[in-house]
Amino acid sequence: MISKQEYSKLVKKYSHNSPIFKDCVLAFLFGGGICTIGQGFQNLYQYLGFNKDDAGCFVSVTLVFLGVLLTFIGWYDNIAKYGGAGTLIPITGFANSIASPAIEFKSEGLVLGMGAKMFVIAGPVLVYGISASVICGIILQILSFFGIKPL
Repeated sequence: MISKQEYSKLVKKYSHNSPIFKDCVLAFLFGGGICTIGQGFQNLYQYLGFNKDDAGCFVSVTLVFLGVLLTFIGWYDNIAKYGGAGTLIPITGFANSIASPAIEFKSEGLVLGMGAKMFVIAGPVLVYGISASVICGIILQILSFFGIKPL
């Protein structure tokens, strides 16, 4: 067993300071780049004659497809090394978080490998999102019984 002082020395020896400003700028640039690509697809789909809502749906599908494709060929992780949170927060990052475990665990079978493991990372996000929407719906319903309308 090591003491707290020895542990602190080991932590200082093996850890390095993160360049926060550089990381923030890169995340902003990469996230903005992904959003710019999405806007380009939105403009393309509207130019092809789709209305704004349909074009938005096609943009989401396109970005998810590109996120999974880049994950499958092994490029998404390399992009994320530089872009950090800028690549994790958009819809492409969500696609990557589902596709990565599915690809990694496919050798364990379709159900117990891909099916079970692909939601290891994204599962808590889905559970929280669905739970929060149900709770908000219940609160809004209760408020409507008292004649209170949400903004």
